[in-house]
Amino acid sequence: MEKLRIMSVFGTRPEAIKMAPLVKELAAREEIKSICCVTAQHREMLDSVLEVFGLEPDWDLDIMTPRQTLSTITSKCLTGMDEAIEKLKPDMILVHGDTSTTFAGALSAFYHQVKVGHVEAGLRTYDKYSPYPEEMNRKLVTQIADLYFCPTENNRENLRREAVTEGVFVTGNTVIDALKTTVREDYVFASEELNRLPYGEKKILLVTCHRRENYGQPMEDIMSALAHIARTHGDVELVYPVHLSPVVQECARKHLAGIENVHLIPPLAADEMHNLMARCYLVLTDSGGLQEEAPALGKPVLVMRRETERPEAVEAGTVRLCGVRYEDIVRMADELIDDPAAYAAMAHAVNPYGDGNACRRIADAILWHFGRGERPEDFRP
Repeated sequence: MEKLRIMSVFGTRPEAIKMAPLVKELAAREEIKSICCVTAQHREMLDSVLEVFGLEPDWDLDIMTPRQTLSTITSKCLTGMDEAIEKLKPDMILVHGDTSTTFAGALSAFYHQVKVGHVEAGLRTYDKYSPYPEEMNRKLVTQIADLYFCPTENNRENLRREAVTEGVFVTGNTVIDALKTTVREDYVFASEELNRLPYGEKKILLVTCHRRENYGQPMEDIMSALAHIARTHGDVELVYPVHLSPVVQECARKHLAGIENVHLIPPLAADEMHNLMARCYLVLTDSGGLQEEAPALGKPVLVMRRETERPEAVEAGTVRLCGVRYEDIVRMADELIDDPAAYAAMAHAVNPYGDGNACRRIADAILWHFGRGERPEDFRP
């Protein structure tokens, strides 16, 4: 029987981290020809992840340009995917999450009448401008997809409310699979600055902040709050891998440069980020993926956003939504730094996002869809 040709399409660093273990799982299946297509929406950060996981793309659209817009990303993905689909002839295209690459990849598959599998399906905030453009991207992909791989039961319930009930699987999140391969006790960082951090002696606060909806006054307030936290806690070291966006770079350096216990460092490779997270005390972030990764490592997360599409973590107690107001960020961070009981309650909560077998379930579901295997059982935390 001819192998199924399954094409995984991604273009950003977070997508790559979550799709890399799936690409490798698919390649390990005798019934599947795993095809890796990257758009390089984020060139440098994407390449570092490919290197960590040992992936060599079969097709590279290489679309990134300086000061690219959402329109140029989407249009270049669409036109570039035409040739890739025509030459590689996939039976199904897998897209991940909610980026412009995700939407364009799904739309291109639809134009070519190729089936679509949506990895990390069913996340919702119900505010189309927050996160922007991610919320609308994932809602549009829902209308196109044939298979839906939901990290949690709550994500499936979101789809059910939108009358999407066929081809839906609860798999756990593939990022937990990725962590199993990257985090090691004997890990040595490429940067001596990270190797020299006083792990165990001081509380390492890991920060990420980059979302478009936080540009402007929200980001100014976030950076001011981080500066206050660093200055008022001599027992912490704040480590911030600063996003390459000029807007983020300018704001971070304006508020945080020159503070003795603040480390503004370049973006980290996936394995470096995972291992730093494993050794840190607390994560403050406006990212989506870190809300899933950090709890798997027993690290509390303060989410510097007004809402989250990952309410399971809030309900489980591994994540708190602190918003973007200066006083709220400072108050919640102070509590976790100073109150051991509050910290322990979050650190020991059960992670609702997976058991490290999401990729196996997704591969099994694809085979089942094409009549080549049994339907996998859903993930239950």
